Amino acid sequence: MLLKFLEDKKAEYVIMFFDVKGPTFRHEMYDEYKANRPPMPDDLSAQIPYIKKITKAYNIQIIEKAGYEADDLIGSFAKKAEKEGFFVTIVTGDKDFVQLVTENIIILDTMKDKITDKDTVQSEYGGLLPKHITDIMGLSGDTADNVPGVPGIGIKTAISLIKTYDSIDNIYENIDKVTGKKRRENLEKYKDQAYLSKKLVTIVKDVSFETDLLSCKPGEPDNEKLFELFDELEFKNLQQTVLKTTDLSKKEYKGIFNKEDLNDLVKYLKSAEIISIDTETTSKNPVLAEIVGISVAVKENEAFYIPFGHDYEKSPAQLLKEDVLDSLRPVIEDDKIKKVGQNIKYDMMVFSKCGIEMKGTFFDTMVASYLINPSARGHSLDKIAMNFLNHKTILYSDVAGTGKKEICFSKVDVNTAVTYACEDADICLMVYKILSEQIKEHLMDDLLNKVEMPLVSVLSRMELNGISIDKTSLKKLSVDFSEEISDIEKSIYKLAEEEFNIKSSQQLSYILFEKLKLPVSKKTKKKTGYSTDIDVLTKLAPQHELPEKVLRYRTLVKLKTTYVDSLLNMMNHKTGRIHTSYNQTVTVTGRLSSSKPNLQNIPSKGVDGIKIRSAFIPESGWKLVAFDYSQIELRILAHCSNDKILVESFKNDEDVHLRTASEIFNVLPTFLTKELRAQAKTINFGIIYGMSSYGLSKTLGISRKMAKNYIENYFLRYKGVKNYIDKIVEEVKKTKKVNTLLGRVRYLYDID
Repeated sequence: MLLKFLEDKKAEYVIMFFDVKGPTFRHEMYDEYKANRPPMPDDLSAQIPYIKKITKAYNIQIIEKAGYEADDLIGSFAKKAEKEGFFVTIVTGDKDFVQLVTENIIILDTMKDKITDKDTVQSEYGGLLPKHITDIMGLSGDTADNVPGVPGIGIKTAISLIKTYDSIDNIYENIDKVTGKKRRENLEKYKDQAYLSKKLVTIVKDVSFETDLLSCKPGEPDNEKLFELFDELEFKNLQQTVLKTTDLSKKEYKGIFNKEDLNDLVKYLKSAEIISIDTETTSKNPVLAEIVGISVAVKENEAFYIPFGHDYEKSPAQLLKEDVLDSLRPVIEDDKIKKVGQNIKYDMMVFSKCGIEMKGTFFDTMVASYLINPSARGHSLDKIAMNFLNHKTILYSDVAGTGKKEICFSKVDVNTAVTYACEDADICLMVYKILSEQIKEHLMDDLLNKVEMPLVSVLSRMELNGISIDKTSLKKLSVDFSEEISDIEKSIYKLAEEEFNIKSSQQLSYILFEKLKLPVSKKTKKKTGYSTDIDVLTKLAPQHELPEKVLRYRTLVKLKTTYVDSLLNMMNHKTGRIHTSYNQTVTVTGRLSSSKPNLQNIPSKGVDGIKIRSAFIPESGWKLVAFDYSQIELRILAHCSNDKILVESFKNDEDVHLRTASEIFNVLPTFLTKELRAQAKTINFGIIYGMSSYGLSKTLGISRKMAKNYIENYFLRYKGVKNYIDKIVEEVKKTKKVNTLLGRVRYLYDID
């Protein structure tokens, strides 16, 4: 709100006023003043110090004074400024300030984008002036501040009385003329209260200040301080606004447009130990992308861009794509020349499509940033530059536009493209130097060099290869699902005895609970209606056929739209395959994720799930093989905790779930049932992931007391596991992080 106000209004002088904690002179006048107000919510009070810090960092004057409310300080300053010839805007949504309005003092409510001036006051208060407001409020009181007023007199009556008599003084001078016996009696009885109320609501206009008005010009913002504050608060967009764009005129960025310069550049690159490299293309999807240029950097503040696929007719003429790639091939394929890149997997795939195998890829700034802080919101070069260099990069949207106005990079003006592409290569090289040091400090060299970087090239090949899908079977499945959905719709309409929008929770709720009178189990989150979520429908299904049909309808609609049709749409028509993206830098735990489409989400259960999965097919003469670890989490737990029973179980190649069942149910293995083994399996994995007794009771369908007993029995037997879990929690409270065996870190700053 503050920033929008500053931007829109361009105010010459700005002051922010705050209340000071503690009683004011009004509490001395009236003990009950604001007594009915609840205390400020903790979530809000925690923000006030930050609001003050940010205001100060923007170099805006702050004024507060013990014994006075901010209202009095604002009133006094407004009047002082008016006397000195200023036009004053009070930015507030508080109606009490209406009493201060004059020709030169107005109110701006930024929440409603409403201005209140003298004319507005007269219009809203039946022709009365701002000077009448305290008389009106003295009579009507103010429930928000616990100002009593006169019982029985509301705002409308108060306005009517003041319109007739002009002031409270005149009302009491003419009390015999006031109509309405009860009203007159109340006015007489509560006279002192009326005058007290007027005093309580009257804003003081003569508080003295040491602050001189002319010193209230906002100074230059302290961008360094603001950057730190916005970083702490995770205000990433605001962080961008306080960064200064580096003066690019001091950098040596050069476009390569002729063979002589290209040959010189290739010689320069061949002599380098490390180069930063980046490709510019026509698409964010590397499988679809066509390369239009390559940028490289060898040292800071210097970079080169070789355009060869830009669509323009002006000079200078571009080099031929084949000539550029042939010249650069020896550099790109030389594993002795180390390559640094941002999301280098993308560049590897783009070069691979051009018949060039990129070698020597030893550092990815995106992967390194992720390893250092996996919880950070994104690891784009823009964010990395902001976090590690305090530098605001030229954004892709700055050169190519956004939305409907976005153009392909090949259409970007070539001189603009040179600056943009060179900066990417330059910044990438600069952050590499910082991130490589941090990787060493965090003892992550092995994790980066032996796990993450080798994985980059594996994933690039996997993404390029993709996976075959049986288009014919998917199309048939889509038709089959459509037909079944249509049949179910008809059945639902028949059972409901009317047609309605099955996807509408409101309309379904009406059919289930008002028309069919089925029992209500819970309301919606906003408490505005009855829930029709999966839990509710599952409970209702045994009682009526309609909720059962709706469950099947929802399942089929999701399977058809989210999976079958989506897979068909995402199939690459040239390759006939699905090319998902394997994301190395998304999950906080170090696991891979998959997107566009998410192949980890393909249904695996039930007849329908099997039908969808069967559409993923191997090439002719090949087989798809699934591998799974045998109880990998429990083996890791045995290793980390060194629990005697767990280690013994694995060393003796026992059925670990059967052993657990025997231990916690105190039953000999020969007498254990499949059900008890299944329960032990749930407990084994539940313990690892911190399942509560409530969670276990829900999963096993047992009482919480019994679930609690199971967990206690487990820890009595598996003391090593209990000690390990307790030790980890204590360590995290001290260090605010956890480490894996490979040295991967996850920060848990909110542990307390």
